[in-house]
Amino acid sequence: MVKVQKLQLVLLLCLLSLNTVVNAVEKIEIQGLFSNKAVIMIDGKMHILAVGQTSPEGVKVVSATSRGAVLEIDGQQQQYNLGNAGTVSTSYTKKKTHRETIYKKSNGMYMTDGSINGRPAHFLVDTGASAIAMNTEQAEKLGIPYERIGRTANISTASEFKQGYSVQLKTVTVGDITEKNVEALIIEGGHPGPILLGMSFLSRLDINHRGTAMTLLQK
Repeated sequence: MVKVQKLQLVLLLCLLSLNTVVNAVEKIEIQGLFSNKAVIMIDGKMHILAVGQTSPEGVKVVSATSRGAVLEIDGQQQQYNLGNAGTVSTSYTKKKTHRETIYKKSNGMYMTDGSINGRPAHFLVDTGASAIAMNTEQAEKLGIPYERIGRTANISTASEFKQGYSVQLKTVTVGDITEKNVEALIIEGGHPGPILLGMSFLSRLDINHRGTAMTLLQK
């Protein structure tokens, strides 16, 4: 009998765990704000919550006045303000997690395709490079006006110092991961060979290695 009860308890805990995943919040609408209370529509269900209360979906009211409220969702707090009189509708959509897995080539390098400012680019993943780096010919093919928008810089390569430019790329994309305003170095001459996907992009991500696979996870 005791073993049966323990098994039932384990099954119950498993079901509760599954329910936690199923009840992940997708959309929130603030429909009314009052002193110490908020009227919230969560995935189509209305709740009236006082400060300190948490909905069944896991949305907590941290503070609320007639002018605004702070909600805590997935451990993150966000301020909602009343812009004008009447009902306020403010939407919240849970941020999706983007990841990209890159496999090591036969030469031991991690190579991947992506884009820079919307144009196709081929990258060598290089955690030893401080920034995305490319030569002037590659920059011209990508339509980057480095001489006009860049700042001149002396750039240290593996063997020497080179003249170059520091620029801000509007977007850099690898798979489903896109980062904006990413620093890049444009180096005069033929160095580097492939475009280096350096730490100005990679430092914004979580990087995991397993065997011959490198997984990039957008924070």
